[in-house]
Amino acid sequence: MLKVENVIAGYLAGSRVLDGFSIEIKKGEVVALLGRNGMGKTTFLKALMGHVGISQGSMLFDGQELAGKKPYEIARMGMGYVPQGRDIFSDFTVEENLRMGLLGHPGKSKEIPDWAFDLFPILRERRTQRAGSFSGGQQQQLAIVRALIAKPKLLLLDEPSEGIQPSIVQDIGRVLSDIAKEQGLTILLVEQNMELVLGMAQRCLFMENGQVVYETDEVQALRDDPAPIHKYLAV
Repeated sequence: MLKVENVIAGYLAGSRVLDGFSIEIKKGEVVALLGRNGMGKTTFLKALMGHVGISQGSMLFDGQELAGKKPYEIARMGMGYVPQGRDIFSDFTVEENLRMGLLGHPGKSKEIPDWAFDLFPILRERRTQRAGSFSGGQQQQLAIVRALIAKPKLLLLDEPSEGIQPSIVQDIGRVLSDIAKEQGLTILLVEQNMELVLGMAQRCLFMENGQVVYETDEVQALRDDPAPIHKYLAV
């Protein structure tokens, strides 16, 4: 589904936040991308979504090159994105925020499907309330449903547990894991919360200095042998 090879990218001319970055994700996988702050995780997600340009390499999504495409074009191709900080519209109601997730998708109904409110029932209860009145965890739930409402093939999540109480983090992990299993949704998760990672991911990739330096599909073994976590996350 996603094949990225030897990508170089940064925010200034000549900078290399991503420095030969390569990754491959198969349809239906849940993959966690891990690393200390400043290693390039968020930059990679932004590059995938067209918010950061690349100077070298290729990024193929279902066989189509992403480099050079605009964010709305990439979204139409089937990529959903929940950025760090959520980026919900605080002055909009829950319903208005969810409708924003349907914009830019020709051919899709502009009506909010019932299942969107089933994922996190609090959104149904407060559907007419302004999103700015929500807690951080409720805003994250809203941001996730807004990304899911257009039925993406690949969902990108950037630090979804940041600043959220543990019970809501568990709820988010459960809902996303269920969708991945039942609907075959592919997920790329950037996260520091190892409990969420160990509960969701089938494969873990560790980053340093703009590259993937270690990976494992024996995710549960990290509980018994956390050496890679200590080495690459300094936990």
